[in-house]
Amino acid sequence: MRNLKENHKGFSTFLALALIPLSGFATDIYLPSLPAMAKDLNVSASAIQLSLVFFMFSLGVSQIFIGSILDSFGRFKISIVSLAVFSLTSFVIAIVPDIYVIYAMRIIQGIAIAFIVIAKRAYFVDLFSGDKLKSYISLFSIIWACAPIMAPFLGGYLQNIFGWRSNFYFLGGLSLLFLILELLYSGESLKYFHPFKLKSIAQTYAGMIKTPDFTLGIVILGICFGLVVIFNLSSPFIVERVLGYSAVTTGYSSLLSGLSVMTGGIISKSLIHKPLGKKVTIAVSLQAVLVLLMISTAPMISNIYTLVGFTMGINICGGFIFNTIYGYCLSLFSKNAGVASGLTGGATYMVSSVFSYGFVNLYAVKSQLLLGAANISLIVFISILFIIFNRYRVNSIISKSLNFQNK
Repeated sequence: MRNLKENHKGFSTFLALALIPLSGFATDIYLPSLPAMAKDLNVSASAIQLSLVFFMFSLGVSQIFIGSILDSFGRFKISIVSLAVFSLTSFVIAIVPDIYVIYAMRIIQGIAIAFIVIAKRAYFVDLFSGDKLKSYISLFSIIWACAPIMAPFLGGYLQNIFGWRSNFYFLGGLSLLFLILELLYSGESLKYFHPFKLKSIAQTYAGMIKTPDFTLGIVILGICFGLVVIFNLSSPFIVERVLGYSAVTTGYSSLLSGLSVMTGGIISKSLIHKPLGKKVTIAVSLQAVLVLLMISTAPMISNIYTLVGFTMGINICGGFIFNTIYGYCLSLFSKNAGVASGLTGGATYMVSSVFSYGFVNLYAVKSQLLLGAANISLIVFISILFIIFNRYRVNSIISKSLNFQNK
């Protein structure tokens, strides 16, 4: 085992930060290429969209278990193997023109990315503490949020100039470069290894899942993120095939969508001390109004500006709701923050992949009107679940207050 050298710590930390948004790049860079991929591979839109769903689902499932594996076997070797696997599978996707091979490679990539990203987050916990650790952790969400904004923007230009395969050559080359740099400058950061105890891990997860407001919160997060994924899955076909724009325009549309989600998250942080029930109710209501306007105005005016404009408003509300509920879910298990984070993040990806793909194909989303119909269906689910979630949340607060008074 090769431990991290002290004189390499600075550059190794830079590499760790740079690898955190890799999951976003792997998810979003080829979104503008979906129509071209479907045409080139001679498959339907839903078939090519499934490649993203398989990736998201495998990434979600993997996140739930990987933290404990990394604590038992270390970070460095697993990260190196995962980078090599991700690079190889990216090149395979670019070279082998078969949809089923792409499905298999995307599932493997989801697992590899989960190992890489979670290992690099754990790297900071291994090496830093106090204010230094807090400052790095505060960077995580900002750095991670950059990928969904920049990746489709870059992918649009790659598609326009070189074709869809260039996205995967880029991912393969980028991860290969990171692999070489990791081998040269990084090393094992974990000082104390913990035995892998499946039974205790399962008991911890079971206790969390049995907490109603936590479980309902995760489902709300998944559906909320599903609204973003529905746009990501359907917008390339609407923008390029229906409205007649290029892949570059799809990239810009996704960039604005990502910026909107980030804006909602920033607003949520600024209103962190406001009552949760009230602010989320307002956000969901505003989201519903925007979607109804999106649907009702579609027969009169439906173009790239209305499509992206309404989506931005919906995603600002969605980012606000997501950030608020996510923070609440993690706060319920402060003593098991790492496990709670893995379960929350993993389950969110799983729920969003199922709901988004299901509703995109249920409504065969090919227009602003149908996108609005899919969106309002998910918002109805969010509204009902939030009412139930809020009742459990309030009851939990009352119960804790009574227990505190009795003591």
